[in-house]
Amino acid sequence: MTGPARQGDRPRPPGGDVPPDTGDEIDAPPPHEAYANAPALRREMHRVLALGAERDGRGPRTVADPPADAAVAERAWLLRRAALMDRMALESADPGPAGAAAQTAGHLLAHDRSRPDLVAGPHRPDEVPSGQSHRDYVRQEYAAWASAGRLGA
Repeated sequence: MTGPARQGDRPRPPGGDVPPDTGDEIDAPPPHEAYANAPALRREMHRVLALGAERDGRGPRTVADPPADAAVAERAWLLRRAALMDRMALESADPGPAGAAAQTAGHLLAHDRSRPDLVAGPHRPDEVPSGQSHRDYVRQEYAAWASAGRLGA
């Protein structure tokens, strides 16, 4: 079953290990809306890498504020990383970025299923079907996170 093509989506090669990103899962904003106010890819890539280094203890904290709640910080990193991978996959016709986007989307969804109190979008993680790409869920959550004014976080 395939859904309608959305602006910004590129055709994926048939077959392979990457589940299709059909949009049949949940009603999520299309990529051009979800990522309308997102930082440039290069800038966001550097920020996600820095957040990952802070998270793993490989780098100093880059903010002077007191440490954030660990669960909130972990989810923000997972969300930003999944959104970054999704955006990179939208820019590429190769299956590699689409696979990375599907994998990081799955990590976010698994986290959110264990911590539904941190979810911001209208569709709860337990409403998202298993066995498919969860990139629409990432778009929903990123759009909700961005609309709450957290892009600079």
